[in-house]
Amino acid sequence: MGVEAFGIAKEFLKDLLTQVDKGEAQLPEFQRGWVWPDRNIASLIASISLGYPAGTVMMLKHGGEVRFKTRPVEGAQGESGVAPDRLILDGQQRLTSLYQAAFRDAPVETHDVRGKPTRGWFYIDMERALLDQGDREEAILFVPESKIRLDFRNSPVLDLTTPEREYSAKMFPCTALLNAMPWMMGLVQHSADPSENLELWKHFYEAVVRRFEQYQLPVIELGKATPRQAVCQVFEKVNTGGVTLTVFELLTATFAADDFDLRQDWVDRQTQWTGGKYPILDEVANTDFLQAVTLLATHERHVAAVKAGRDELNAPRIGCRRADMLNLTLAEYHKWAPQVTHGLKAAAQFLHSQHIFDQRFLPYGSQLIPLAAVLALLGNQAETIGARQKLSRWYWSGVLGEMYGGTTETRFARDLPELMAWITGPGAEPRTVQEAQFFSSRLWSLRTRGSAAYKGLYALQLKRGPVDWCTGSDMATENYFDNAVDIHHIFPKAWCEREGLAAAHYNSIVNKTPLTARTNRLIGGRAPSAYLRSLARSAETTADEIDANLTSHLISPLTLRADDFWETLKAREAALLELVGMAMGKEAQYDTDW
Repeated sequence: MGVEAFGIAKEFLKDLLTQVDKGEAQLPEFQRGWVWPDRNIASLIASISLGYPAGTVMMLKHGGEVRFKTRPVEGAQGESGVAPDRLILDGQQRLTSLYQAAFRDAPVETHDVRGKPTRGWFYIDMERALLDQGDREEAILFVPESKIRLDFRNSPVLDLTTPEREYSAKMFPCTALLNAMPWMMGLVQHSADPSENLELWKHFYEAVVRRFEQYQLPVIELGKATPRQAVCQVFEKVNTGGVTLTVFELLTATFAADDFDLRQDWVDRQTQWTGGKYPILDEVANTDFLQAVTLLATHERHVAAVKAGRDELNAPRIGCRRADMLNLTLAEYHKWAPQVTHGLKAAAQFLHSQHIFDQRFLPYGSQLIPLAAVLALLGNQAETIGARQKLSRWYWSGVLGEMYGGTTETRFARDLPELMAWITGPGAEPRTVQEAQFFSSRLWSLRTRGSAAYKGLYALQLKRGPVDWCTGSDMATENYFDNAVDIHHIFPKAWCEREGLAAAHYNSIVNKTPLTARTNRLIGGRAPSAYLRSLARSAETTADEIDANLTSHLISPLTLRADDFWETLKAREAALLELVGMAMGKEAQYDTDW
């Protein structure tokens, strides 16, 4: 976007508001609604009446290749069938306020400082406005729609219901600011001594009205060729006080120009997996969905270019960054959105097979994006044992290698083609699989479920098939029936503190395992030798049966019954590292010093 793509010039306020009134200047659909309260509007009127700068307006020349659904400024009807010449990107609040208060002959629809909706008219107290020491803003009054101000006894204190009463009160209606002659004639003729009101008018005209008539605003106008991503970025830069404009909102406005409601389409798609059907997908956002769609669309462009003879480096790149999403066409969305919907549901089923059941223990929400895209492309090919094994290795490499913790778009773009080549053909292992590493020291630093690797190890333990220490039932079944399964200490925290053990050691995942709340309550804060005897009595079973249940959790019964903290955790460290190695398809590395 070069310098020649935009221009800047001063334009008369009256001309800008006339464009707003005719519908020649409108708002893109992604603009938020008008939100200024009455006192902000009064302050703006006061500033302009003093000739103070009121900021810059930014417009986009309408009619280029990038089209947006548009709407008139609040209160402007426009001429039927008129297509806007320009779209207001910055200055909406100011132009809307001035249009409603100083141009349109109708009550201003706004709200007070408490946010309560209100309708009324703005007036300028002529005599107060001319006071040398006065605050101009104090001369700007907002009166109710009835044009009658009441005191606390509901008695009228100001009645402006007729022009004659306006003249008598010396209250100038702001709706006459840009067409003041008729009101001025009435004011002069109303007085028994016309010269008195004429003198007042001369001073008021020079001090207030003339400044409105001659007021100009700097207008930056972006050309028709401005690309969509530039519009998005510019809009965000100039609207620093507002909510960030998302890609989804911008594409919603773009697609609406072709009579497609992206927002409703997204709502309809969400209903296919929300409402308890696929709880792991409950937090998938509309931008996540668009990223997956964009991955598939750009992948298709890349593959087509390579087939047409372009080399890999010069073919359109695969990606799902902001700019890539903004270049998504409606035709591409129509093609790939249903595929991504299917891919997300297939991803949920895959994660369920890995014993990841809900958002609370989902390692990386971002990894759902390439996973859904790959499953969308694979279709039935994803159902073979070989495909599942490779997909599983890639997934756990990403989780345990903690590969999705930073900026992820580049990894998405690599994973999609590399996974497809690896699963469907002779492709090499994806770089995510090759680069992932796991060290034994990392086990000891995993202490809370804020870490992806922590959540991953929890799921891997569930996947291995541990059973409840009391009932012997499968922990995955307990979890399915929502029996308060969580990860709890093997050597209880209270016991560890009494033994003088460091929290960094006893709070690590090596000393934690999935347990039901019921079993955890039976453990309490006692030594393992004590609580294991109680568990056997409570479960009405033998010590051998309890030991078998412990073994299913990768716990050495012999050292646990001896209350040997370090030997128990040393053995468990080895067992967990073996579990990690099996999931990643490569050995985990030892770097702890025993």
